[in-house]
Amino acid sequence: MRRIGPAVALFFLSPLVAEFLLGDFTLVMLPLLLILAPLYGGAAVVIRELVRRTDRGWPSIVLLGLAYGVLEEGVITQSLFDPGYAGAHLLDEGFVPALGIAVPWTLFVLTLHTVWSISVPIALVEEAGVRRTVPWLRTPGLVVVLVLLVLGAFGTTMFSYSSDHFLAPWPQLAAVVVIVALLVTVAFRLPAGGSVGRPGRGVAPSAWVVFGVVLVAGALFMGTKWLPDAAGVPAMLTAFVLAGVTLAAWSRRAGWDGWHRLAAAAGGLLTYGWNSFFMQPLAGGGPVLTPLSQAVFAVGALALVLVVARRLRRSPAEPAMTLDRAAVDRPAVDRPAVDRPAVDRPAVDRPAVDRPAVDRPALDRAAVITRH
Repeated sequence: MRRIGPAVALFFLSPLVAEFLLGDFTLVMLPLLLILAPLYGGAAVVIRELVRRTDRGWPSIVLLGLAYGVLEEGVITQSLFDPGYAGAHLLDEGFVPALGIAVPWTLFVLTLHTVWSISVPIALVEEAGVRRTVPWLRTPGLVVVLVLLVLGAFGTTMFSYSSDHFLAPWPQLAAVVVIVALLVTVAFRLPAGGSVGRPGRGVAPSAWVVFGVVLVAGALFMGTKWLPDAAGVPAMLTAFVLAGVTLAAWSRRAGWDGWHRLAAAAGGLLTYGWNSFFMQPLAGGGPVLTPLSQAVFAVGALALVLVVARRLRRSPAEPAMTLDRAAVDRPAVDRPAVDRPAVDRPAVDRPAVDRPAVDRPALDRAAVITRH
């Protein structure tokens, strides 16, 4: 059990973050976790295991998380195309008829899955253990989780279809499959070893800076639901650049370690925590139960961050990404040429050595040249 413990934790943490910390469900709906875990948790575990088995890193995890989001919302629930999905009118704003999708909703929901359903839970569970970059499951265990994922996807598909009997046109479904295949292909064609591109210049900033940047990007992203489309979509894109580009650049710098990864994950987790207080649950809500559930889940998220931080404080410093800070970005120094005075070395009288004469046979060079 100790070996598979992290996989079990991730299996249940993913749906807890994706649905309960978000604010979609309250405490009384916790038994629903057993139904949600095969899809959310199964995807998170399979993605993490495949990436670590192939010795790849976070760029691959993010791409596969995006592929999962496209597959779930494009094929399984089809919320990207269904105008009446859950009665939420998700396609009313920013709808593009040529694509059959609403740009604000597409950007929003795919980011939720990529960041919060997959990436944040994986980062937290990995930093909480000592086997961060090695597989947690043997092949039979991975097969079991994969089967649960398939069953969860099938069950969710049937439930979504039974709700309003919507089925997207086949060109849209085919486009989703192609996009997912491309994302998966790119994820596994990235270089092995966990890093993409050259090492960054300079030293990684403080983990607190990383935490602050993610919180600001998260606030900007979540705040788009109160903005009109003309401002909301650019705000989302700004949040992507602020968080994604800066984290990608900083993670290649010397000094980047577990504290920075925890800071990024904690910023994302706590963003969901405060955002839940502005959400209305899909089921199980009430005037007392709703705020109570939001507070309990938010405090639980904070407690989880503190537990992982305590583990990091007690663990030995990791050797990766550590360079001599004084040697980073050291400017070139032009050293002046030094005129060295000529040194007169006294002549040394060496005694003459009489070498015996050696009788060498005469060599007819003309004959040699003619022979060759």
